[in-house]
Amino acid sequence: MTSISPTPPALPHDEIDVLAALQSLWRQKVLIAAVGVLFAFLAAAYAYSVTPLYVVSTVLRPAALNDLDALNRSKIYSLPPGLALTRVGVALDSYETRLGYFRSNKELQAAFSKSGRTAEQAFEAFNRNALKMVQVDSKKPDVLSSFIALELRYPQGVNGKEALNGLVQYAIERERQQISKDLEVIIGNRLKEIDGQLASARVDYDAGKEGTIAELLESDVLKREQLNDELRALRVQLKLRREDRIAQLNEAISIARSLGLKKPSTPSAMGRSEVEVAGSVITEVNNQQNPLYFMGTDALEAEQQALRKRVSDDFVDPRIAQIRKELLLLSNNRQVQALQQRQNEELFVKGIESLRAEQARLMSISTDMSGLLLVSIDRLAVEPLNPVSPKKTLFIVVGLALGVVVGCIIALLRYAFKKRRRELARISSASTPKKGQCEYTPATLSVE
Repeated sequence: MTSISPTPPALPHDEIDVLAALQSLWRQKVLIAAVGVLFAFLAAAYAYSVTPLYVVSTVLRPAALNDLDALNRSKIYSLPPGLALTRVGVALDSYETRLGYFRSNKELQAAFSKSGRTAEQAFEAFNRNALKMVQVDSKKPDVLSSFIALELRYPQGVNGKEALNGLVQYAIERERQQISKDLEVIIGNRLKEIDGQLASARVDYDAGKEGTIAELLESDVLKREQLNDELRALRVQLKLRREDRIAQLNEAISIARSLGLKKPSTPSAMGRSEVEVAGSVITEVNNQQNPLYFMGTDALEAEQQALRKRVSDDFVDPRIAQIRKELLLLSNNRQVQALQQRQNEELFVKGIESLRAEQARLMSISTDMSGLLLVSIDRLAVEPLNPVSPKKTLFIVVGLALGVVVGCIIALLRYAFKKRRRELARISSASTPKKGQCEYTPATLSVE
């Protein structure tokens, strides 16, 4: 017996019927809407569960010239407005400044210290994610571009306005303290330098005064020795003169005795009392100075005795009295005494006036910079109206759109599965033979 079984027809290739698919989507619109609403609800739940983040900002600009005039007029510290703004900007961007402010602000520490984070990690999160600064564009020297903008991103529950304004004031105060310290160091160094110059001037003055006194004393000593030498020489000279005079008197006395002249006489008187002498001889004697023996022995012996009894010849020469006067004046040098008895010697130090004036000026400079306006706060941080993250409406709209897309995908998958099952069912029913119908299979022949 031969049996022939027919081969089941092959499955047709899957073809997308766009119209049918759209009809299926429309029929499953409830499902799509339900999925969209579910996703929108999940997005809304997430948006309302996430801690909102807010952003505040502040803008700093260069201070006015008159705000820094007092500091710049000190002539020891120059700080133009642009440089002051740059210094504050560097301070705001400084790791040390931010760390110091973070440690002093308990509210920021509590907001950024999550479970498992150390204090250093909390600060790193604050420094890296919360703060953003817009630097000055150095390529644009325009006045309008000279500014510093600082932003703070913070979670709900933190007073961001006070935190950012406090950070700016903290940085400004640190710069004020640094300027105050710089001023103290500079003024201290200048005062030390002036003290050194004053000490040097005093040493120069003391050395000059001592040199002057030494020169005066040396001059007095030299002059005194010269006068004493002159005095001794004069006394020796006078003594020799006296001895010579005594010798002359001795000779005259001898002649007077031999002539018998006891009283003073003249050659003419001798001519009348004695024998007439030739007129020419008498005339010659009269024309000459009378010899000493004409004074007679009485006068000559009296003078001789007086010269021998003389103790000092000082009164003979007036120069001796002058020398004594000069020696007496040299015993006390009034100029030396005046130099030695000066009370306020700094008045006589040359060049000390300008140093004293500069010292007084430096000491009058105030190092208190608490009121110094380094920058102009163009815009203070104010409380924001809305958070920047999350945007709830955007989250819900995106969730709804994503839910609709997912719902459409689910609906299309259901449509495809149903269509596949129908095709398989149709093929299965078409391949089952009816009762009394022989089976025929073109490719298979069974012979018994």
